[in-house]
Amino acid sequence: MKEINHDRQILIVGGGPAGFASALMLAKRGWKNITVLEKRPEADYYEPDKSFNYLIDGRGQKFTNYLGITDNLSKNGVPSTDFYLTKITANGNRKTLKLPIVDPNRKAAYWITRKTFVSLLYEEIEQNWQDSINVIFNAKCFEINKIIGDDSKFEKLTAIAKIENGETIKFEPFLLVGCDGINSVVRNSLKQWDESSSSKFDMNYFPSPSSGLRYKILTLPPKFPLDEKGEEPTTSEMAYAIRSKLKDRKNKISLGLLPVKNPDEVRSANIITKPNHNIWSLKNGEEMHNFLKKSFPQLPIDKIVSSQEAERFALSEGGSFPIPQCCNGFYSKLNDEAFIVLLGDAIHSFPPDLGQGVNSALEDVYTLNDALEKSENNLSDALPLYESLRLADTKALIRLMQVGYPWQYNQAPIRKNLWSINFLVRLTLSKILPFLFNPPAFFLVQNHQLSYKEILTKAEQTTRILYLIIVMIIFGLITFGLRNLLV
Repeated sequence: MKEINHDRQILIVGGGPAGFASALMLAKRGWKNITVLEKRPEADYYEPDKSFNYLIDGRGQKFTNYLGITDNLSKNGVPSTDFYLTKITANGNRKTLKLPIVDPNRKAAYWITRKTFVSLLYEEIEQNWQDSINVIFNAKCFEINKIIGDDSKFEKLTAIAKIENGETIKFEPFLLVGCDGINSVVRNSLKQWDESSSSKFDMNYFPSPSSGLRYKILTLPPKFPLDEKGEEPTTSEMAYAIRSKLKDRKNKISLGLLPVKNPDEVRSANIITKPNHNIWSLKNGEEMHNFLKKSFPQLPIDKIVSSQEAERFALSEGGSFPIPQCCNGFYSKLNDEAFIVLLGDAIHSFPPDLGQGVNSALEDVYTLNDALEKSENNLSDALPLYESLRLADTKALIRLMQVGYPWQYNQAPIRKNLWSINFLVRLTLSKILPFLFNPPAFFLVQNHQLSYKEILTKAEQTTRILYLIIVMIIFGLITFGLRNLLV
């Protein structure tokens, strides 16, 4: 077998979880010349509207176990086994409950902020892999080219990035890794170059009831008080669901706060609404502050939302849940000297309904590592193997996003109630007749030992049985009615 040159340049576009994870995996596999381009100014940069909380479950922990950082994850995260939620109604009534554990034998998942998790990965680079990985912050890749030689054959791959001082850097990578999100420059370049009729680098879209919902995030102080006297501070490791006094559909909102480990870390309150909600028409801090006071009389808004934060929150455009989508092409071999591979949101993106965004991205990296291991780091063999191992699972994941838990945001109460009935029927039948019925997909996803494809197969199997039972009941009722008419 041809000897692998581990000193050749690898360029990773995107320094989020998928990008840093890919860099660490490749460094551990022996590559020594890895550059990561990240548009943010630093690893722990705080962006209010991207201050998400991840739940790193068993899928994500396959990668953290491989890297040996799961202990750090547990130290910096709140375990799902100790997940408490306090519900606060508009009249101030509070109820705290411990959310049930579906399977106590299953591996604990950990709530951790995006900022903390990305910092954890970056610290691993700084402490153990500085000789192999160079991270350039404030760097944006804006152009990727195929250089054609005089003989009209592909010669080399180039990527150009703009850095902090306005200068540009040119790279000629042996391997280009696209971890640059839903609007991936790397994937869009492959799409432009693709001369086949397959359009394999085009995103395919699959509608979901939760896609198109808008969100924005209100930043609250650490340990902010729940009362005017300031005698009842919030607890960092507690989740909160704070209900609005306003009940009409265009004004009703809830504040959702997920747990954080560090008691001195700011709290992010998620607000998720339909696009026509009135909160999007509030354009200054005074209007927003008044709206929040009317919505949440049970909270000391004057004490916990500063005028600066109210202004920022009002001006924020937030974001929208994407339509579940994926492409069919995960890699390209330009020749024996240039390869491109895609991971994370660059190949699949969806709403946060099942909490699988970061976990599926880390599983992408883990699967690529598995393909490299089986191919002894030979990219010509490893990249098609990675695509074959991951494509069916990705398509299954996108389908699960359409049916798994899309009505949880109460965007259509009647549809949510119908979905909840279906959910409870499946859950009840799976406990009574576990040999015949499977639990709902929402629970199955939490079992990291099952692939997404296996989960979808189990969910569809239960659906077919339920349809058969319904048909049999209808047939029985019709037969019974006809007999009565003939008597």
